[in-house]
Amino acid sequence: MDSLTALARKIDSFNDWIGRVTAWSALLMVIIQFVVVVMRYVFGIGSIMMQESVVYLHSLLFMIGAGYTLLYGGHVRVDAFYRDASEKRKALIDFIGVIVFLVPVCGVIWWYSWPYVASSWMVFEGSKETSGIQAVFLLKTTILIFALLVTLQGISMAIHALLVMLGKNEVQQSAPSVER
Repeated sequence: MDSLTALARKIDSFNDWIGRVTAWSALLMVIIQFVVVVMRYVFGIGSIMMQESVVYLHSLLFMIGAGYTLLYGGHVRVDAFYRDASEKRKALIDFIGVIVFLVPVCGVIWWYSWPYVASSWMVFEGSKETSGIQAVFLLKTTILIFALLVTLQGISMAIHALLVMLGKNEVQQSAPSVER
Protein backbone atom coordinates (compact mmCIF):
# COMPACT_ATOMS: atom_id res chain seq x y z
CA MET A 1 0.00 0.00 0.00
CA ASP A 2 2.94 2.33 0.59
CA SER A 3 3.89 2.20 -3.08
CA LEU A 4 0.31 3.08 -4.09
CA THR A 5 0.30 5.98 -1.65
CA ALA A 6 3.63 7.17 -3.02
CA LEU A 7 2.32 6.95 -6.59
CA ALA A 8 -0.81 8.92 -5.67
CA ARG A 9 1.31 11.58 -3.96
CA LYS A 10 3.58 11.90 -6.99
CA ILE A 11 0.58 12.30 -9.30
CA ASP A 12 -0.96 14.86 -6.93
CA SER A 13 2.29 16.81 -6.72
CA PHE A 14 2.75 16.72 -10.48
CA ASN A 15 -0.78 17.99 -11.19
CA ASP A 16 -0.40 20.58 -8.44
CA TRP A 17 2.79 21.86 -10.08
CA ILE A 18 1.23 21.81 -13.57
CA GLY A 19 -1.78 23.75 -12.27
CA ARG A 20 0.32 26.39 -10.55
CA VAL A 21 2.41 26.94 -13.67
CA THR A 22 -0.64 26.94 -15.93
CA ALA A 23 -2.47 29.45 -13.72
CA TRP A 24 -0.08 32.14 -14.90
CA SER A 25 -1.63 31.85 -18.36
CA ALA A 26 -4.74 33.58 -16.95
CA LEU A 27 -2.77 36.70 -16.06
CA LEU A 28 -0.93 36.64 -19.37
CA MET A 29 -4.22 36.19 -21.22
CA VAL A 30 -5.77 39.23 -19.50
CA ILE A 31 -2.72 41.39 -20.21
CA ILE A 32 -2.61 40.40 -23.89
CA GLN A 33 -6.36 40.96 -24.30
CA PHE A 34 -6.00 44.39 -22.71
CA VAL A 35 -3.16 45.27 -25.08
CA VAL A 36 -5.19 44.03 -28.09
CA VAL A 37 -8.13 46.24 -27.10
CA VAL A 38 -5.94 49.30 -26.52
CA MET A 39 -4.11 48.74 -29.82
CA ARG A 40 -7.36 48.36 -31.75
CA TYR A 41 -9.52 51.09 -30.23
CA VAL A 42 -6.89 53.66 -29.29
CA PHE A 43 -4.31 53.26 -32.05
CA GLY A 44 -6.35 51.52 -34.77
CA ILE A 45 -3.85 48.65 -35.03
CA GLY A 46 -4.82 44.96 -35.09
CA SER A 47 -2.75 41.89 -34.39
CA ILE A 48 -4.08 38.49 -35.41
CA MET A 49 -1.17 36.77 -33.67
CA MET A 50 -1.99 38.45 -30.36
CA GLN A 51 -5.69 37.64 -30.73
CA GLU A 52 -4.88 33.99 -31.44
CA SER A 53 -2.50 33.88 -28.48
CA VAL A 54 -5.48 34.56 -26.21
CA VAL A 55 -7.16 31.42 -27.62
CA TYR A 56 -3.98 29.39 -27.04
CA LEU A 57 -3.65 30.63 -23.46
CA HIS A 58 -7.35 29.94 -22.83
CA SER A 59 -6.77 26.39 -24.05
CA LEU A 60 -3.78 25.97 -21.76
CA LEU A 61 -5.66 27.32 -18.78
CA PHE A 62 -8.64 25.01 -19.10
CA MET A 63 -7.29 21.90 -20.79
CA ILE A 64 -3.94 21.60 -19.04
CA GLY A 65 -5.36 22.85 -15.73
CA ALA A 66 -8.17 20.26 -15.63
CA GLY A 67 -6.11 17.72 -13.65
CA TYR A 68 -5.29 20.39 -11.07
CA THR A 69 -8.97 21.30 -10.82
CA LEU A 70 -9.85 17.64 -10.29
CA LEU A 71 -7.16 17.36 -7.61
CA TYR A 72 -8.76 20.16 -5.61
CA GLY A 73 -12.36 19.09 -6.20
CA GLY A 74 -13.19 22.03 -8.45
CA HIS A 75 -15.25 20.15 -11.03
CA VAL A 76 -19.04 19.99 -10.84
CA ARG A 77 -20.31 17.18 -8.63
CA VAL A 78 -23.86 15.94 -8.34
CA ASP A 79 -24.40 15.66 -4.61
CA ALA A 80 -27.51 13.48 -4.66
CA PHE A 81 -25.63 10.48 -3.25
CA TYR A 82 -22.47 12.14 -2.03
CA ARG A 83 -23.40 15.01 0.29
CA ASP A 84 -24.75 13.04 3.25
CA ALA A 85 -22.65 9.91 2.75
CA SER A 86 -20.06 8.61 5.18
CA GLU A 87 -16.39 8.91 4.25
CA LYS A 88 -16.24 5.26 3.15
CA ARG A 89 -19.36 5.69 1.02
CA LYS A 90 -17.88 8.84 -0.55
CA ALA A 91 -14.71 6.89 -1.28
CA LEU A 92 -16.75 4.11 -2.91
CA ILE A 93 -18.63 6.65 -5.07
CA ASP A 94 -15.33 8.29 -6.08
CA PHE A 95 -13.75 4.92 -6.87
CA ILE A 96 -16.68 3.76 -9.00
CA GLY A 97 -16.89 7.17 -10.70
CA VAL A 98 -13.23 7.03 -11.69
CA ILE A 99 -13.31 3.43 -12.91
CA VAL A 100 -16.69 3.51 -14.66
CA PHE A 101 -16.84 7.07 -15.99
CA LEU A 102 -13.67 9.16 -15.76
CA VAL A 103 -11.01 6.80 -17.10
CA PRO A 104 -13.19 5.39 -19.91
CA VAL A 105 -14.24 8.88 -21.05
CA CYS A 106 -10.61 10.03 -21.03
CA GLY A 107 -9.72 6.90 -23.01
CA VAL A 108 -12.38 7.70 -25.60
CA ILE A 109 -11.15 11.30 -25.82
CA TRP A 110 -7.59 10.03 -26.34
CA TRP A 111 -8.65 7.38 -28.89
CA TYR A 112 -10.67 9.74 -31.06
CA SER A 113 -8.37 12.75 -30.80
CA TRP A 114 -5.14 10.87 -31.54
CA PRO A 115 -5.66 10.77 -35.35
CA TYR A 116 -6.83 14.38 -35.31
CA VAL A 117 -3.72 15.53 -33.45
CA ALA A 118 -1.36 13.23 -35.38
CA SER A 119 -2.57 14.51 -38.75
CA SER A 120 -2.04 18.05 -37.52
CA TRP A 121 1.53 17.20 -36.47
CA MET A 122 2.27 15.49 -39.81
CA VAL A 123 1.81 18.78 -41.65
CA PHE A 124 2.78 21.08 -38.75
CA GLU A 125 -0.62 22.70 -39.11
CA GLY A 126 -0.62 26.43 -38.67
CA SER A 127 -3.10 29.24 -38.56
CA LYS A 128 -5.27 29.90 -41.58
CA GLU A 129 -4.37 33.56 -41.16
CA THR A 130 -1.10 34.68 -42.73
CA SER A 131 0.06 36.56 -39.65
CA GLY A 132 -1.44 34.08 -37.18
CA ILE A 133 0.35 31.62 -34.91
CA GLN A 134 1.74 28.80 -37.03
CA ALA A 135 1.39 26.20 -34.29
CA VAL A 136 -2.17 24.88 -34.40
CA PHE A 137 -0.66 21.40 -34.02
CA LEU A 138 0.48 22.41 -30.52
CA LEU A 139 -2.95 23.78 -29.69
CA LYS A 140 -4.57 20.48 -30.72
CA THR A 141 -2.03 18.57 -28.62
CA THR A 142 -3.62 20.04 -25.49
CA ILE A 143 -6.50 17.60 -26.04
CA LEU A 144 -4.18 14.64 -25.50
CA ILE A 145 -2.45 16.33 -22.57
CA PHE A 146 -5.86 16.97 -21.02
CA ALA A 147 -6.82 13.31 -21.31
CA LEU A 148 -3.49 12.20 -19.84
CA LEU A 149 -3.48 14.59 -16.87
CA VAL A 150 -7.11 13.93 -15.96
CA THR A 151 -6.55 10.16 -16.24
CA LEU A 152 -3.51 10.39 -13.98
CA GLN A 153 -5.47 12.42 -11.44
CA GLY A 154 -8.30 9.90 -11.69
CA ILE A 155 -5.85 7.11 -10.87
CA SER A 156 -4.71 9.10 -7.84
CA MET A 157 -8.34 9.62 -6.78
CA ALA A 158 -9.00 5.90 -7.12
CA ILE A 159 -5.95 5.08 -4.99
CA HIS A 160 -6.99 7.56 -2.28
CA ALA A 161 -10.54 6.18 -2.36
CA LEU A 162 -9.31 2.60 -2.15
CA LEU A 163 -7.16 3.46 0.87
CA VAL A 164 -10.11 5.11 2.60
CA MET A 165 -12.33 2.09 1.87
CA LEU A 166 -9.67 -0.22 3.33
CA GLY A 167 -9.33 1.98 6.40
CA LYS A 168 -5.70 2.85 5.60
CA ASN A 169 -6.36 6.59 5.40
CA GLU A 170 -8.20 8.97 7.64
CA VAL A 171 -10.83 11.25 6.13
CA GLN A 172 -10.34 11.78 2.41
CA GLN A 173 -9.68 15.42 1.55
CA SER A 174 -9.83 17.28 -1.73
CA ALA A 175 -6.04 17.15 -2.03
CA PRO A 176 -4.90 14.58 0.53
CA SER A 177 -1.26 14.31 -0.32
CA VAL A 178 -0.17 17.73 -1.55
CA GLU A 179 1.94 19.44 1.07
CA ARG A 180 1.96 23.22 1.42
